Amino acid sequence: MAQQRGVNSLQFNQDQSCFSCAMETGVRIYNVEPLMEEGHLDHDQVGSVGLCSMLHRSNLLAVVGGGVNPKFSEISVLIWDDARESRDPKDKLVLEFTFTKPVLAVRMRHDKIIIVLKNRIYVYSFPENPVKLFEFDTRDNPKGLCDLCPSLEKQLLVFPGHKCGSLQLVDLSNTKPGTSSAPFTINAHQSEIACVALNQPGSVAASASRKGTLIRLFDTTTRDKLVELRRGTDPATLYCINFSHDSSFLCASSDKGTVHIFALKDTKLNRRSALARVGKVGPVIGQYVDSQWSLASFTVPAECACICAFGKNTSKNVNSVIAICVDGTFHKYVFTPDGNCNREAFDVYLDICDDDDF
Repeated sequence: MAQQRGVNSLQFNQDQSCFSCAMETGVRIYNVEPLMEEGHLDHDQVGSVGLCSMLHRSNLLAVVGGGVNPKFSEISVLIWDDARESRDPKDKLVLEFTFTKPVLAVRMRHDKIIIVLKNRIYVYSFPENPVKLFEFDTRDNPKGLCDLCPSLEKQLLVFPGHKCGSLQLVDLSNTKPGTSSAPFTINAHQSEIACVALNQPGSVAASASRKGTLIRLFDTTTRDKLVELRRGTDPATLYCINFSHDSSFLCASSDKGTVHIFALKDTKLNRRSALARVGKVGPVIGQYVDSQWSLASFTVPAECACICAFGKNTSKNVNSVIAICVDGTFHKYVFTPDGNCNREAFDVYLDICDDDDF
């Protein structure tokens, strides 16, 4: 993520009720609704941090060093346990996973931790006495793309496959540790995968390619394509894709500075392209006519990386989307099924402080 105001990366927790902010000055943890700082680790404790990942709302944080003045290496994942009573920060570092190459992403669920390197993904039991369960080779994955289903029923992991534009799906509960079982593969796109997400139950995977014009959704059991959503006609870099809690809607953010909202349960709510929108006539028009365009959208600062997720439902017909940007801004928009979308809240989360340590 582009660094602004000292923010190196942002990540929601598993149910999007909190987000972690890895910074040049340490780590900050925020509650989403209402927006408030839950705690922080300062520079003296952890140095500058490249990645920070939460385990639900627990006392465990995964931290990877990065930025200008790191205290910890970019090849190590450190687990910080804030429940430990101690003034010495070293006592709160309870686990360390070290590799030979930089760690690009970390995902956690209640019983496992996933660590992503450029060409390999490691799966460990967690947090009690971690044991390496699996490792998967991948094609070059410089953004550390992967997603992990948080559901108790389904232990699904998705990441870019060996073939350009493909996704690999692995059910960690059905794979014997130490075996290299063949994961399911979905041929999702023709160009490289740029963004991937699972819904909460792990029944649907969404992905976009580097072109960034289309988001495709697949059934994770049958591997069938369910729907194709069109973000736009110009190429864009997608930063984030997220499902609503009940999988009725999907939101996506890109470097165009627009957050798009699509209907999944009732796809008739999505806009269909008018021919005039494309400004061309001829055979190429077919692919645009067939696409579903977003039901609603709103803008955030352009070319400013942001993560987006759905807020708590205030009523049956009013839903909300939260966008959190690396420039320190927080945006909340409410939308209705007819495509009305209005800003409900704006804040600068970096200016909100509590005076307690995490």
